[in-house]
Amino acid sequence: MSGFAVSEEKNRLLRQKMEALGIREEDILEKFVRSSGHGGQKLNKTASCVYLKHLPTGMEIKCMRERSQSVNRFLARRELVDRLEAVREGHGRVDIGNAQKVKKQKQRRLRRSKDKYVPPVKAGNTGKEDD
Repeated sequence: MSGFAVSEEKNRLLRQKMEALGIREEDILEKFVRSSGHGGQKLNKTASCVYLKHLPTGMEIKCMRERSQSVNRFLARRELVDRLEAVREGHGRVDIGNAQKVKKQKQRRLRRSKDKYVPPVKAGNTGKEDD
């Protein structure tokens, strides 16, 4: 792994963490794609977004925080290391609890909006049966 456009200290710490977790560069599939979102012509011309896939675990990371491809490569690897550490420590996916919380909130809102809605009564239909 060559150095990225960050300090030498940060490069060294990342390399040490990767070695400690047994993450090898050969196990990482790296692609560069165009970013999405605001940025106009600059984003349409450069592929600064980094996509990583850790082949042994199948974990995928997409990083497009910075304009620099090299910095995004560093940040993507750091994110991969953090996620693999969380999995090894037994935390599973870090953001899964938040996703479940949002899902419950949406269900609650949907239920409340359904309770508020009362279908209109058609003219001539009083709800009473004729004998």
